[in-house]
Order: sequence, then C-alpha cells, then structure tokens
Amino acid sequence: MRYIRYLLVGVIVAALVVMALANRSMVTLTVLPDSLATLANWNFGISLPLFIIVLGGVGVGLLLGYLLEWIRESKHRSEVSKRQRQVKSLHREVTRLKAEKNDGKDDVLAILEEAETRKAS
Repeated sequence: MRYIRYLLVGVIVAALVVMALANRSMVTLTVLPDSLATLANWNFGISLPLFIIVLGGVGVGLLLGYLLEWIRESKHRSEVSKRQRQVKSLHREVTRLKAEKNDGKDDVLAILEEAETRKAS
C-alpha cells in the first residue's frame, strides 16, 4: 500500500512539473479591471508565470477549505473534550468509592471481591 501511495505522489508531482513547464509565460495579475483602475486612479499589478498563479490559487483554496472544515468541526472537538473530562471524573469517583468500600478490609479479601465483581459484569 505504501508503494502505491509513493507511485501516486510521483505521478502527481510529474504532472505538476509538466504543467509548470508548459505554462511558463508571464501573466500580469492586477487588482482592478482597467476601467475601474482609471476611475480610482490606482491599480496594483504584478507579473508572474502562469503556473505560479494556478498553483497558488489551488494552494489558497486548499488552505481555506482546511480552515473552514476545522472551524466546522470545533463543536465536535469541544464535545469530545467535555466527554473525556466526564470519563476522567467518573473514573476518579469509582476509584474513590472502591477505596472507601475496601477501607477496613484485608487487602487479599478486597482483591478477591474485586475479581468477583469483574466476573459478574
């Protein structure tokens, strides 16, 4: 399975390299269209190879998707942490109650009684 994953990653990297080599021409990326730029008397532009713009757009899209998914799942993470705190609290309470129950007894009898309760449940 690991070799299939390496093969798939290799194919994707090779495809991205071929795409980058095919799209090396320079493109000017501007903030505003020309008509709005003349109206605002301001326009920022930068010249970059086309493959950088395409791969940058894909990267920004992935990051936004991961961020939105992380925000969406925050209620589930908080519920899990709440349940984990409850489980720890209940475990401490059960341990305390067992210690109180076996407080005045001999250690061997307490161990035998604990083994019997485990068999019953």
